[in-house]
Order: sequence, then C-alpha cells, then structure tokens
Amino acid sequence: MNNGMVRCSTILMVFLVFFVAPYAQGQVLEVLTKEAALAQMLEHNFGIKISQNTAEQARNNAQIFNSGYLPTVSANSSAGYRREDQEVTFRDGAVTEVSGAETKNLSTSINLNYTLFDGLGRMYNYKRLKESYELTQFQVRETIELTVLQLFSVYYEVARLTENQAILQQTLDNTKDRLLRVSYGFDFGQRTKLDVLTAEVDMVNDSIALMNGKQLLRNTKRDLAVILNTDVARDFEIETDLTFIAALLLEESEVLAATQNVRIQQAEKNKEIGVLTAKFQKSILLPRLGLTGSYGWNEGLFPATGFATKSITSGASAGLQLSWNLFDGGMSRTALRNSKISVENQDLALAQIRAEVQKDLDNAKDMVSIKRQIHGLLQSSVVTAQNNYERSLERFGLGQMTSIELRQAQVNLLNAQISANGAKYQAKLAELEFLQQTGQLLNVTF
Repeated sequence: MNNGMVRCSTILMVFLVFFVAPYAQGQVLEVLTKEAALAQMLEHNFGIKISQNTAEQARNNAQIFNSGYLPTVSANSSAGYRREDQEVTFRDGAVTEVSGAETKNLSTSINLNYTLFDGLGRMYNYKRLKESYELTQFQVRETIELTVLQLFSVYYEVARLTENQAILQQTLDNTKDRLLRVSYGFDFGQRTKLDVLTAEVDMVNDSIALMNGKQLLRNTKRDLAVILNTDVARDFEIETDLTFIAALLLEESEVLAATQNVRIQQAEKNKEIGVLTAKFQKSILLPRLGLTGSYGWNEGLFPATGFATKSITSGASAGLQLSWNLFDGGMSRTALRNSKISVENQDLALAQIRAEVQKDLDNAKDMVSIKRQIHGLLQSSVVTAQNNYERSLERFGLGQMTSIELRQAQVNLLNAQISANGAKYQAKLAELEFLQQTGQLLNVTF
C-alpha cells in the first residue's frame, strides 16, 4: 500500500513537471529594452499622433499666409454676346434697321486690396496664432508625458510579473525537492504519510500559482503591445534592471517645477492668449484704412446701329478707403469687456494651477521618500525570510520541524520576495511621477 502511494506521488510529480514545463520553457525571445519601447511608443502611439496632428494644424494657422498681413489679389474676366433685331431712329429722322444685330463684350481685370491700418488687429491676431501654436506644443508634451507614465507603468508591471514568475518557479522547485525528499523518507520510514500528502498539495498549489502568474504576464504584455501600437500576438522579454535617480538630482529638479511644469506653462500661455485677445477686441474700435487698386482691359464690338462699332479700353486705378465703425449697438464694447474678464479669469486659473502643482509636487516627493524606505525595509525582510527558510529547511531535514512549519517559512519567503519586488517598481514609478511634476520626465534616462 505504501509503495503504491509512493508510485502515485511520483506519477503526479512527473505529470506536473511535464504540464508546467511548456510554460517555463520556450524559444529565445527578443528583448524589448526601455529605450526601444519608448521609441516605438513615440512613433506609433495613437494619442501622440493625434496631438501632433493638432499641433501641425496650429502651426499652419500661425503662418504669415493666415495673418492678414499680405494683400489680396483677384483676377476677373467676362465675355458677353447678344443677338437681336434693332431699329434706330436718328435725330435727322433717318431710320436704320438691322436684323440679327450682334454685340460682343470682352473684359478682364486684376484687383488689389491691402489693409494699411486696422487698429493693430492683424498684429495681435498674428501673435495670438503663434501663441496658440506654442500652446499646442505644450499640449503635445503633456500627452507624451502622460503616455510615458502609462507606458512605464505597464512596462514595469511586465518586469514585476517576470520576476514574480522566477520567484514562483523557484518556490515550485523547492516544493518539488521537498516532495522528493519526503517520498524517499517515507519509503525508509523516516517520514509520515502526512508529510507526503502535504508536499503534494503544496506542489499543486505552487503549480497553479505559477500558471496564473504566467497568464497574467501574457495579458500584461498584450496591454503593453496596445500602448506601443504593435501586434498583440508579439512576444518578447523586457529588462528587469532598475536604476534609481540620485536624491541630489531629484532635489535639483524640484526647483524647476515652477517654470517647467507643463500645466503651469499651458496656463501661462492661455493667459498670454487672453491678453492678446483683449487687445484684438480693442483694435476693432479703431478706424481702418485700406488701399485698393485695379488694372482692367475691355473690348466691345457693336452693331451698325450704334455710334461706334468697336471700343477698346484699358487702364489702372487706385484709391484709399477709410472706414470707422462708430457704433455697432455696443457689441464690440461688450466683447472687449468680456475679454478683460477672461484675462482676469486666466490669472486666477494660473494661480490655482500653481497651487495644485505645488501640492502634487509635495505629494510626489513624499511618495518617493516613502516608497524608497518601504523598498529598503522589504529587502531586509527578504534576507530575514531567506535565512529563516534555510534554517527551517535544515531543521526539517533533521526531523526537528514539521512540514506545516516548513511550508509556513516557505510562504513567508515567497510573500517577502513578492512584496519587495513590487515595492521596487512602485518606488521607480513614484520617481517618474515626481519628475513629471517637475517637468523633467522627458529629460532623464529610464
């Protein structure tokens, strides 16, 4: 009976080894480095492409061709034909009749219009368009920063799950080794049946945990592929090494937040646009002076009933046009007053955003400090748990500890390793979020 149970245990162990092995082994995969992932995201991410296209539209709007500074030139041409019966009575009483009299007209002209003065409205509008383009540049940068944070939150999650997989695999290997030892011990009467059954149950649980971890890793890799806008079926390995930025560099970047934070920069740009809009509205109240010019050519062919049978004229003309909207029902003045209120609101919004950024910066700074401390403590706990597990393993081998006590030591080590591994990546993400608040996220090496 005992030998039969041992054989069943051995068969179960072999089955699990072969069942888990396909998940643990595979072909050599490409290594997707952090730099390569960042480059692919910047080139292919949908959100970044959309924001860049919007910025390109703003750049087109800010060209001299959309400023109103250049004159407008138009060309007109026309041709006319008329056929009719005519009867003409002259002063001397003579009557002339023409059947099917034909009249032909040909004309062409080139016209020029140019605004000499419009209350400086063109200047303020042109500046406003340029500021709007710069605003879209900040918006693109904000989109990139947020997408970078999203990228590395998923990238580091893949890294965490990859290292967790190694930890779970090592735990399973240790459990398999324990099952083999207690199976031999049971054969020689040194171990109880409970030790064998406990090891078998633990190996099943560890195998399931490993398979679930691998499935979660595959799912997270697909999430990363979506961010990169690449094939979700693409498989790859990633880098699991991390380099933390020195505390001194973090302190130096902190002072840059007041001028480099992208939210503050956008608020400042919105204020500048508001000021220019108010000046543009004020320019509408001033007179406008325009220059007009044209050159034309006209040819006409007339029937015999006319005083002339052919006429050709050509020449140029020029003129100045002054206009002043003295009163438009108060709409322009209302728009001016509202634009001034908008400037005041932009001032208030800027002050609010500065306060929010300072709050977020302080929170991010505290989070970096706390996460790094937690990481350090958990690393120490891993060393303690590792020593405890090794000591428990020795005592278990000497028969001084039960399988349940050894399993508890093994679980404590597993939990400590998983927690320390997660804390490492949480500390790195907290660091990146702090750098995003300072405006230096895109200026560091990941």
